[in-house]
Amino acid sequence: MQFYFYNESFKVAIGQYQLSEDQRRYTGDPKDCIKLSNEDSERSSILAMENNELVTFFVLHINEGVKPYSDNDHAILLRAFSTDFRHQGKGYAKQALMRLPAFVKENFREINEMVLAVNVGNEAAQALYEKCGFIDEGERRMGPKGELIVMSYYL
Repeated sequence: MQFYFYNESFKVAIGQYQLSEDQRRYTGDPKDCIKLSNEDSERSSILAMENNELVTFFVLHINEGVKPYSDNDHAILLRAFSTDFRHQGKGYAKQALMRLPAFVKENFREINEMVLAVNVGNEAAQALYEKCGFIDEGERRMGPKGELIVMSYYL
């Protein structure tokens, strides 16, 4: 699995990326996320590719994006994490999350913590994040789609 920062050469792959209705309840559409990343230099849209195919997508957000979830100035927010519906159940999400710490250390050298917020109702995602080393320290926030569990991974 390879990670790439989004650029226009990935436009077709993003256009073909599919989320189920259930996924859309909890995560952002990659097309919308890329638009926001293009307008906000603190957001980086990341594509996880397997055999030249886009399987997983997420955004890494520094500075202002992290503030609602952490007081750590050296934290980065993982947001809009998803796996293309056609590739779910193949281990790509877990593989991406396991590779993420090394990617963050390499590309965001000042970062010492990854933070994410997962919906209380999204139990499958919570279990996956825990399996991959994220810790629930009891922080809760309200989000546009309900209560969120804030989880951290210390680098």
